[in-house]
Amino acid sequence: MSKSYSLESVNELSGGDDEFITVLVQTFLEEIPPDLEGMGQAVKDNDPKTAYQFAHKMKPNLQLFGIDLLKEIKQVEAWSKSGKDQSEIALILDHITATVNRAIEELKVDFQ
Repeated sequence: MSKSYSLESVNELSGGDDEFITVLVQTFLEEIPPDLEGMGQAVKDNDPKTAYQFAHKMKPNLQLFGIDLLKEIKQVEAWSKSGKDQSEIALILDHITATVNRAIEELKVDFQ
């Protein structure tokens, strides 16, 4: 089965420095889970401004690790400005959460 993430950009950024790669992975594993939780809670609380901030903050890290959710993150950002009910974004949020959590688990197995 293929991975939910890719280290292609991480390797490019690190110049093949394994220690730096490990630091990037550890940083991802420390920062993304609370951001993901915060975004989910903000949507649940119908707090679009906070949801936007978390989505926007996570975007570069997801891209760095090749987690293909740019379209979905942009949908959360657009929702946050639309004034629509949180039910409008619930399925997209579920997809983001499942995909990111799968990548987190795979990274934990691969790097710990």
